Amino acid sequence: MSIKITTDSTADLTPELLERYQIEVLPLTINLGDKGYRDGLEISRDDIFRHVDAGGDLPKTSAVSVAEFHDCFTRLSPLHEAVINVDIGSKMSACYQNACIAAEEFDNVYVIDSGSLSAGQGLVAVAGAIAAASGMEPRAVVEYMKDYAARVETTFTVDRLDYLCKGGRCSAVAAMGANLLRLKPCIEARDGALAVGKKYRGSFTKALCDYARDRIAGRDDLDLTMCCVAHPDAPREAVETVMDEIRSLAPFQEVVEVRCGSTVSSHCGPATVGIMFAHK
Repeated sequence: MSIKITTDSTADLTPELLERYQIEVLPLTINLGDKGYRDGLEISRDDIFRHVDAGGDLPKTSAVSVAEFHDCFTRLSPLHEAVINVDIGSKMSACYQNACIAAEEFDNVYVIDSGSLSAGQGLVAVAGAIAAASGMEPRAVVEYMKDYAARVETTFTVDRLDYLCKGGRCSAVAAMGANLLRLKPCIEARDGALAVGKKYRGSFTKALCDYARDRIAGRDDLDLTMCCVAHPDAPREAVETVMDEIRSLAPFQEVVEVRCGSTVSSHCGPATVGIMFAHK
């Protein structure tokens, strides 16, 4: 019997990676007005951008419920030696807590707090699937995933600050000043929460190259298995340029482009690019 890896939709893994590693995704709920939609199934990032561009409020996200996790674990646990679920960081959502409650009834279900989001969370799921395929016992896979989660670096650089401003994460005055100075803030996952890091100046493409060099250049502690470049709908030239920059800085086995789903899109807007990888 196999070990099954599951995650919530904030992980932003590509369909190809989900298929390759047989990872199952549970969707969060995206609330627009008084209606809720299942992330990635009933609503897309483009729907969110159209809604906001038309003057609508930012959507709110709701965690995967205890009942939804319980239904998933009830279905999967008899079919596998173990089910290991990894979620968005527990300081950012109730997904992890809800999964833990649902898992209490199962002897072979384990829950991991990624401490991250987007492809940073996705990398933990992929690492678990690779470890499981190597023949590790379930508890060893769980411990490996916990260690790996602590080594994942998840950061984003944001071009447009209007979404952060609408969401109350920066003031209108700060956003105006940053726009006038052409500043692009870096958002970092630190200790399981999001914080503002370095601010980059200039065009978005230039800022992204500077950002990539700051994260990767000259390091000998990188896990070179995979690096993800995540974005909702950033300019094509900017995405390709930063991916080429990453390849020139470190010999990652894969540099994967990932399209962010509704969670990141709701909070940061379309012109956001993240770089995610693990260190040794």
